[in-house]
Amino acid sequence: MPQLAIFASGTGSNAQTIINHFKGSKTVTVSLIVSNRADSGVLEIAEAEEIPYAIIDKDEFKDEEVMMALLEYHKVDMVVLAGFLWLIPSYLVAAYPNRIINIHPALLPAYGGKGMYGNKVHEAVKNAGDAESGITIHHVNENFDEGEIIFQARCTIAVTDTPDDIRKKVQALEQEHYPQVIANLLAKAK
Repeated sequence: MPQLAIFASGTGSNAQTIINHFKGSKTVTVSLIVSNRADSGVLEIAEAEEIPYAIIDKDEFKDEEVMMALLEYHKVDMVVLAGFLWLIPSYLVAAYPNRIINIHPALLPAYGGKGMYGNKVHEAVKNAGDAESGITIHHVNENFDEGEIIFQARCTIAVTDTPDDIRKKVQALEQEHYPQVIANLLAKAK
């Protein structure tokens, strides 16, 4: 049975959606939550869902032996980024080829790269006057938001939409599509 690790830095709304999607599944288990912030909401979710978790600092994250031991101990087959803000080290990309995926709150290649996350993305979309935004789910490589695109979904933006309105539309797309894309990728990998 494939084991997922979810890496998250924030509140964990996407992590919760993924956990809910696979809860009771006979084919997929969320076996580990990893966060780089001791105060992140995703850790409360991990505790409530009784999923093992790890809080890591930059030195641990850069240490191949530490991270690989953690992932191997939990028998992780795929790493899912859900609002994780650190660049994935090349040793992890090499250890999990095409098995680390990320969701980005815009239509890549637009509004991607270092520092483009969360409301910064929605503010940039609004300031550009774009008529649409959306989500991009992509494989992770050694660069921020440059991995092969797996899936995109779009939403329209009204002229009167605020960055917060855009965020809500994009989050609805994330929650609708991310768990299913993960399930589809795991099904293909069998």
